[in-house]
Amino acid sequence: MRATLLRTNRNYRMLFSASSVSNLGDGISMVALPWLATLLTHDPLLISAVATAQRLPWLLFALPAGVWTDRVDRRLLMLRADLVRMGLMLCTVGMVFSMTALPVPEGGGAGAILSLVLIAFLFGSAEVIRDNAAQTVLPSIVAPGDLEQANGQMWSAEQVTGQFVGPPLAGVLIAYSVALPFGVDASVYALSAALIWMIALPPKKAQAGGRFRAALLEGMGWMRRNPAILRLAVMLGAINAVFVGGMTILVLYAQEILGLSAAGYGLLLTVGATGGVLGGLASPWIARRIGMRASLIAALGVFALVHALLALSGSVILAGLALFLEAAAGMLWNVVTVSYRQRLIPDALLGRVNSVYRFFGWGAMPFGALGAGALVAGLEPTIGREAALHAPYAVGALACLGLLGYGLGRLRFGPVP
Repeated sequence: MRATLLRTNRNYRMLFSASSVSNLGDGISMVALPWLATLLTHDPLLISAVATAQRLPWLLFALPAGVWTDRVDRRLLMLRADLVRMGLMLCTVGMVFSMTALPVPEGGGAGAILSLVLIAFLFGSAEVIRDNAAQTVLPSIVAPGDLEQANGQMWSAEQVTGQFVGPPLAGVLIAYSVALPFGVDASVYALSAALIWMIALPPKKAQAGGRFRAALLEGMGWMRRNPAILRLAVMLGAINAVFVGGMTILVLYAQEILGLSAAGYGLLLTVGATGGVLGGLASPWIARRIGMRASLIAALGVFALVHALLALSGSVILAGLALFLEAAAGMLWNVVTVSYRQRLIPDALLGRVNSVYRFFGWGAMPFGALGAGALVAGLEPTIGREAALHAPYAVGALACLGLLGYGLGRLRFGPVP
């Protein structure tokens, strides 16, 4: 089945297609949203507020999302989340058309930034629901022995559409009209919702009945009894805080340090995505070849190297290499850890345990985004704008070195079913 998973498994084919299409929209918004923010202001703290708002729902809603995922039809959760995101992108189109001029004169875009912060927060809230449901539904669609293969295929396709195609496409669309990428996004999320509607699953049995709090505590209790999963969640939180902090500042770094246009910024992200595509395809083989622990240690080492390159260099070539390596290492980490969780966690608890995992692993992202913006804003008056834009990557390199040391000492795994 491995070689023909897409051909023989209709439900997986629909989920694969919906995830690919949805991530195309995510890739477009990855460039379009922060670029729009820079047209409204060049204040790193205000720009980081947009990124923080998009990530904050992972801290606020990840835990309840797990209970909802185990109680209701996961397919319908994904469908509704995509429809909400479609509506938000249409609202952004309306906001752009309401602006009299872009870029906005300095100090005149405060109201628009607040609107963009609200849109980003609602967009992120829908993303929390959709992503938890999507990751939880996969074991119901493919056999346990195909999880690494399915995850590798899906994430490779998501990298192609979300970071290989989406970002440069956004740059081209922005060149025609700032509103155009958001209109395309709305269409993309509508198509994703239609594909999810075509997935046919048996009616879901009520598995997480009873009181909401009791259902949530059941998932948290399972996590406490499995310290390896809890340890991975906490490490992922630190990794994601560092990553999101770097990505928040990257749009200013690309404009002011690397001298890139919107199209050039999109191409830079595409170079990074190439590493994700190759990493997604190679990760199942690497994991089988060197094992789970060695794969994760290797990924941590690459994360430290990547941030050091961005901290010490102002070269477009080295920046592209750094993003390439970071995406490849990130895919290796994700394929190994997500497949391990999907195989280990009972299906009846999968939504709730995944939500607890993501609370730790993704809930730290808004702190990373806001912290990076505050760091640049705080250091700029004393060390200058250019050095301040390098600072989040220097801090990230030190943090990743600390994680590497922790992983070498504490990462241990028992037998996997």
